Amino acid sequence: MTDKILCVDDESNVLEAFQRALRRQFHIDTALGGTEGLEAIANCGPYAVVVSDMRMPRMDGIQFLSRVREQAPDTVRIMLTGNVDLHTAIDAVNEGNVFRFLTKPCSPEILAKALAAGIQQYRLVSAEKELLEKTLRSSIQVLTDILALVNPTAFSRAARVRRLVVDLASELKVQDAWQIEIAAMLSQIGCVTVPEEALAKIYRGAHLTAEELRMFQAHPQIGSDLIARIPRLENVAAIIAYQEKLYDGSGHPHDDKRGQDIPLGARILKLALDFDKLEATGISKSEAFDKIQRRGNWYDPLAVEALGRTLAKGGSYEIRSADVNDLTFHMVLAEDILLENNLLLVAKGQEVTPSLQARLGNFAQKGIIGRRVKVRVPVGSGPVGPTHLSKSQESTYPSELESDSRLNQP
Repeated sequence: MTDKILCVDDESNVLEAFQRALRRQFHIDTALGGTEGLEAIANCGPYAVVVSDMRMPRMDGIQFLSRVREQAPDTVRIMLTGNVDLHTAIDAVNEGNVFRFLTKPCSPEILAKALAAGIQQYRLVSAEKELLEKTLRSSIQVLTDILALVNPTAFSRAARVRRLVVDLASELKVQDAWQIEIAAMLSQIGCVTVPEEALAKIYRGAHLTAEELRMFQAHPQIGSDLIARIPRLENVAAIIAYQEKLYDGSGHPHDDKRGQDIPLGARILKLALDFDKLEATGISKSEAFDKIQRRGNWYDPLAVEALGRTLAKGGSYEIRSADVNDLTFHMVLAEDILLENNLLLVAKGQEVTPSLQARLGNFAQKGIIGRRVKVRVPVGSGPVGPTHLSKSQESTYPSELESDSRLNQP
């Protein structure tokens, strides 16, 4: 697809000149003023490059490009102005994060070179973003699939929490939300050092020995240390390290961070983890949310508000029976899958992935498990099996694990 360029100016004759001079080399759109420019970005984007005049009424170039930076952070921004002074240039760089600062009159050749460089920069940023958000996330999904074989209970919890974290990050319009999603996916990776029996006790709310409690409380730092070794995942590692830190500064790790100093992703993840724990006790979503609100300054207030909006949107889901060969990706298991000796193979709440579907198919083919499993699907979706089981009006975060209130204590 051709990379598009948006030229913004308050003079129509200038925009017409842009079209005449550049249309053979670039795909050029124009907008008369900042307001129209923002509308073009919202309705006709994405744009690889935005070129803006500095002196425009109602919204000058610095204000406009600052808004562009918020609305389309990957778009490369170029300032074109006839008013040359150091203060203007500094403001343009600091507030608009401009890629080039060009002065009028600017020859078509110089402007074309700047646009070509801007497009190249946009492609580099887009390629890196695709690598981080798609390739890296897919690789980590493979990692979580493998780790799920080792500890299905812990990683089914991570799968449930990930879905809630994704919705919260979307509600809060978080940039680089992929980092928070990956942190949620890997939030329980440190639990590989915790014995399965201890994890089962934790999630049942049973009494823990001092040693078992110590091992569980150490899992965020262990997970963070493992992930920190992967390039470009430093921020993810920090989120994992602070996933049990409360907004008021209490909790683990024991340091001076509190409030906004705690990584935003960790604040979102902590709220999602605790909401999941509360649901595990068997209470409704509304009751769990009420308990969250009554805990005062344990959580980021904006994240709590986002949770309320997310729950209000809700969703209509039903439980159905499906043959393992009919499972489709992103279905959610509604029951534990047990081996003949009652050992847990896959915990309920886990999303169906290609590797999980293949694994269940292999076990069913050998007769180790039954061919039919219960799954949660949106009401009105196509049939997945002949047996309709039940309906529930709820959102997409199933839970079955109990919490231990001591795990929230400093």
